[in-house]
Amino acid sequence: MLMKDSDEKLNHASDEAPRTRSPELEQSFIDSPEEKRLVRKLDMRILPITCLLYLFASLDRSNLGNARLQGLPEDVLRGDKSGVLFDWLTSAFFFSYIVCQIPATVASKLFPPKTWMACAAVGWGITSTLMATGFNFPSILVTRVFLGAFEAGFSPQMTLYFSLFYTRKEIGLRLAFWFGFATIAGAFGGLIAFGIQNIHSSVQNWRRLFIVEGVPAVILGVVTYFYLPNRPESTTYLTDREREIAVERMNRGASGDVGAVVNRAHVIAAFRDWRLYIAGVIYFGLNCALASIGAFLPTIITTLGFKANALAQLLTVPPYIVAAIVMLAFAFTSDRLQSRGILMAVSSAIGGVGYLLLIVVTGNVHARYFATFCITSGTYTAIGLTIAWFGHNLGSETKKAAGLPLFMAIGQGGSILGSHIYPQTEGPRYIKGFGSMSFTL
Repeated sequence: MLMKDSDEKLNHASDEAPRTRSPELEQSFIDSPEEKRLVRKLDMRILPITCLLYLFASLDRSNLGNARLQGLPEDVLRGDKSGVLFDWLTSAFFFSYIVCQIPATVASKLFPPKTWMACAAVGWGITSTLMATGFNFPSILVTRVFLGAFEAGFSPQMTLYFSLFYTRKEIGLRLAFWFGFATIAGAFGGLIAFGIQNIHSSVQNWRRLFIVEGVPAVILGVVTYFYLPNRPESTTYLTDREREIAVERMNRGASGDVGAVVNRAHVIAAFRDWRLYIAGVIYFGLNCALASIGAFLPTIITTLGFKANALAQLLTVPPYIVAAIVMLAFAFTSDRLQSRGILMAVSSAIGGVGYLLLIVVTGNVHARYFATFCITSGTYTAIGLTIAWFGHNLGSETKKAAGLPLFMAIGQGGSILGSHIYPQTEGPRYIKGFGSMSFTL
């Protein structure tokens, strides 16, 4: 196993004044009725808001794939017969996302979590909405770059945020539930695109798509500011007794930092941790598949013989729904077994089999459509488990703030590759794309 249960040195090495905890007091909290009530209370407030945030972040990130079938290339990319311009629009998001991830996540520790995430949501919502005003390739390219910048501090910061409130035995299922909304976004995005495509208006379908999926993120950002709990020791959402239990849970098996501070020694330790780079390589392959699914699944569906673009949008829904169910089942099992690696290997194998089916089965539409279920279920489940694996295994809070975006930034390089793996000139077989994806998984 690459990851140990904790980083012992960093759990005890801290520049802050040591906080003494009574072992008897700590033990009295574990699995007590009080603690269980607190977890339920946290779930009811944290999960709805954070899951909706990720839903709209995923919608705004991946709606380019749906817009492609609604006339965007013909309207602003001069037809884009080769598909190269569309590929660059897809990958532009990841360039700014990679560059901004580490500084954004480390800086987020200096601000209340609800303020940071509210501003991020409002920023990416406005940016996504402005994509509807695009009139040529450079204008949409700029909005995609800013979209990546606003979302850069969100995903790794959310993983850090969850680790403040949930223990190692709880975080896997919660992160899977949260990340599962990326699959819900895929299904929901297909339904929205199908509905918009059947509305007749003077405004192009792809422009309405960006507006419909961008505006709710702005509204949700405002809601986030007023309802998302801050850090365990400072949130007013909890009573004094609940805060006492929450702080003990935050420090159970790891050392949380005190308030809005950044421990420089722990940032350096994150960059020196070899496990982060190994995990980054794994995450690279998974993100290569994930980015290609988000941008090209509607296009892949059209290669199965469903030539109507509206039907292709609708047929993207079932694979995402099944992927969400599979992901939750694997996450629940991994939490119970306290083992991520084996289940990651199984889910990656499922995705790899799906891509092999797309390569070798050419005449059976049902088998090829089944393969899309395999690639979505395998890819999303493996990524969810990877994020959960790191959520509680990097030691101190500052090291998590630096380490999580570091391995994610390495992995997002795969997203850039995945954005260019299906050139339109190689359709409908896409041998190179499917073969590369089966290898990376």
